[in-house]
Amino acid sequence: MTTPQTPGAAAAAMRYELDQLINKISDDEKRFAFAKEMDDFFRLYNRFQLEKKHKTKIVWDKIKSLADDKIVPYANLSSAKIEDNKDLLDKLAVLKLNGGLGTTMGCVGPKSAIEVRDGQTFLDLTVLQIEHLNESSNINVPLVLMNSFNTDDDTQRIIQKYNDSNVQILTFNQSRYPRVNNDTLAPMPKDPASELSHWYPPGHGDLFDSLANSGLLDRLIAEGKEYLFISNVDNLGAIVDPTILKHMADSGAEFMMEVTDKTKADVKGGTLIDYDGTVRLLEIAQVPEEHVDDFKSVKKFKIFNTNNLWVSLPAIKRVIDNRELNLEIIVNKKSTPDGTKVIQLETAVGAAVKHFKGAHGINVPRTRFLPVKSTSDLFLVTSDLYKLENGQLTINPKRMFQTVPLVKLGDEFKKVNNYSARFKTSPHILELDHLTVTGDVTFGSEVSLKGTVIIVANHGMRIDIPSGAVLENKVVSGNLRILDH
Repeated sequence: MTTPQTPGAAAAAMRYELDQLINKISDDEKRFAFAKEMDDFFRLYNRFQLEKKHKTKIVWDKIKSLADDKIVPYANLSSAKIEDNKDLLDKLAVLKLNGGLGTTMGCVGPKSAIEVRDGQTFLDLTVLQIEHLNESSNINVPLVLMNSFNTDDDTQRIIQKYNDSNVQILTFNQSRYPRVNNDTLAPMPKDPASELSHWYPPGHGDLFDSLANSGLLDRLIAEGKEYLFISNVDNLGAIVDPTILKHMADSGAEFMMEVTDKTKADVKGGTLIDYDGTVRLLEIAQVPEEHVDDFKSVKKFKIFNTNNLWVSLPAIKRVIDNRELNLEIIVNKKSTPDGTKVIQLETAVGAAVKHFKGAHGINVPRTRFLPVKSTSDLFLVTSDLYKLENGQLTINPKRMFQTVPLVKLGDEFKKVNNYSARFKTSPHILELDHLTVTGDVTFGSEVSLKGTVIIVANHGMRIDIPSGAVLENKVVSGNLRILDH
């Protein structure tokens, strides 16, 4: 085993290894593109080593709350209608972060291909939203997908079905960086064609470099696009909002981050801070261990980043051309299939906030943050709690309160296939406040859940909720099997 090196020696050794990888590509065009990618990775790796050497980390006492004018309440914005802002909307492109797989929910392939509502996927709903916007307003808002090497092939096949839609779909790939051996700090791949487990997509902070490297940044600007709306493909609340776009144009801001009020479910979410007089994104990975509880405090940090971002395309070009990007490094520790411990150096797209003029946050309603990270989230978006129209989910007006129920489904529901098998139909939850389900539990059709419902099937037991059952403020435990007639 190679002995761990000093930061300077490790950087020199990494540069040598990367050059060896580059030299193994014979095709000039492919070698040039790969070399650019490896150069970008090396800059990130070199910064990682320098920060480690100088023990660079955030100084907690320098963190201050942002001034009031740096977080603008959505309610204070002048309402803007689509029909009155067609010229402005024609300067917009929508970008979805589409690099993730659906493995957390037990699915194979891109997460965007998971069915979430009425047989439609995340991508289907996104295309429907933009198609409706374009057709109803006679404008051309293109959809840009940032794929990863994990999702690109499948995504290219999937998007063929949208050829007849009124949406121009453009794609590009984020970078493919080499994983680094945790013990030796050497790159895992020894060949550009090494197995996929030796590589990783470096987080969504790579968006700016990859968009520029792909040529799409210049293309969008040449086509008259000035604004880019970025969001996670699994956030069903991230729809084009002309009110926010008009505020961006009127304020002259180059970067705006949608934030929303933090609840106890969001304590790990990144937040905007004042650091040395600049607006910065603070992620939990950057927080010194002794201050993690302070970071999670709902009182101290009242808002968190939804990762819905509005950015000026010309400003992105300026920042890239001037090589100004210097995003905070997130060290993500993983293991390869054979058990080798590796590190991935990643960055977050929201961390770029510090590089743009007039950057600030918009405190938006919770309805603009509707991510589906688990089957508990899926339970909500497939229910009668939401109405679906033109690809957009909105809270059912029949619900008395606009708050969303707290739902916790156990491990038996964790994977989509298992989850689907446990519900004949989605329960009615318009009057639900809290639901906890653990153990071997199944639901019949047309079940209604109201108030607080807790269902616990202990080990070796099974509970079948019969069709048509109404559970209101109930705790159900033990064995319960009633056959439907």
